Amino acid sequence: MWLNKPVLFAIIFTLLVACGFIMFNCAKKAERVSADRTKWLTSTLIAHRGMHSESENIPENTLSAFARAIENGYIIELDVAMTKDKKLVVYHDKKLKRLFGLEAYLSEMDYSELAELRFANSPEKIPLFEEVLALVNGQVPLLIEIKNEGAVVELESKLYDQLKSYSGQYAIQSFNPYSVAWFRKNAPEVLRGQLSGSFEVSDYDVEYAGTTRLPWYQKILLSNLLLNFESRPNFIAYEINNNIDKLNSLRKLDVPV
Repeated sequence: MWLNKPVLFAIIFTLLVACGFIMFNCAKKAERVSADRTKWLTSTLIAHRGMHSESENIPENTLSAFARAIENGYIIELDVAMTKDKKLVVYHDKKLKRLFGLEAYLSEMDYSELAELRFANSPEKIPLFEEVLALVNGQVPLLIEIKNEGAVVELESKLYDQLKSYSGQYAIQSFNPYSVAWFRKNAPEVLRGQLSGSFEVSDYDVEYAGTTRLPWYQKILLSNLLLNFESRPNFIAYEINNNIDKLNSLRKLDVPV
């Protein structure tokens, strides 16, 4: 007996919804590792960009901010970017305006030029990543954010080369799922995390930090972790902003959040 059109349409629609739901959840899949490998992530406070303080003239992502975090036994979160002459430095923004008052972008400058700059009211400069590794020397864990919106390979491979000889505890993380995926494919032993959030960007961040405003479709993909099938992160770091429903949905991925 042939089905009438409304019934057939309802069946097809239901199947499409079911397939979409399955694909949606498969796309968000993460890769669980043993709790022993990830427990340090929640073992103590994390000093975001080091233990910096404007009032005490300790700038973010500097050796003095990291030294202070070490003194307090905190995990150090830091940002790694690449200069025009392919040096790995520790700096958060794409642009130099917020912290140095310059319109230039970090990726447009050689390290020799950056090394001449000083943070306001401080003798500190933008450090090389290798200088930070030498300072920390395994005293506290490192949470390394990869700042890369461009082609993946060069920054990631240089970072991994420097980390190969580092004996301290660390993990990498990035908003760019393809940076995380590079480590999954080329250095699976490295603990990796996917950063995400709403991807809402203020006018201030655009003007002073050079933050990119993503098109709507990228925001949907990234905020819903729909490229996890590529990166397969071991943990998720998400900008929750008191959204309990979002937190509960992330916990269903069965990896540390």
